[in-house]
Amino acid sequence: MNPFLDVALRSLAVYLFMFAAIRIFGKNQLSQLNAGDIVLLLLISNAVQNAMVGSNVSLEGGLVAALVLFIANFVVKKIIFKNAKIKSLVESDPEILIKDGIVDNVKMKEQEVSFDELEEAVREHGVEKIEDVKLAVLEVDGNISVISMDKESGSTKFSRRRRKFPRKSHKY
Repeated sequence: MNPFLDVALRSLAVYLFMFAAIRIFGKNQLSQLNAGDIVLLLLISNAVQNAMVGSNVSLEGGLVAALVLFIANFVVKKIIFKNAKIKSLVESDPEILIKDGIVDNVKMKEQEVSFDELEEAVREHGVEKIEDVKLAVLEVDGNISVISMDKESGSTKFSRRRRKFPRKSHKY
């Protein structure tokens, strides 16, 4: 077999495995990385390097592996964008955590968002009390969006905040 084709196929296999593993283990959208996440990513990249390039440690082999990863990522993003069924399989849906000042404790538990973290997000958006929140949504990218009622004007105010930890993608 052509050594570059071997590298390309190995790289594609590792990409697909990592894509599935991240989805299964709940890191499908990395909003912000904590120290443990960074260590994990570094160790994973080191662990799969040899699986991708095998015995071909040449510059060309590394470039082929990188090119295949870029192409695979580009194709997956295009497929997700064009196909709603695949998108729903790959990405989780946004989850409403607060509606009209009422916290959905079931969704909070499912998404592993602590009450302290939710309160922090609300405060960061300049809202004093959860009761003043019209809507708080855990977005697919791990951000928490907050829509509050502006008591002075009666209009709605919207803001987003990044979570400290990536959201879990699996359902309980």
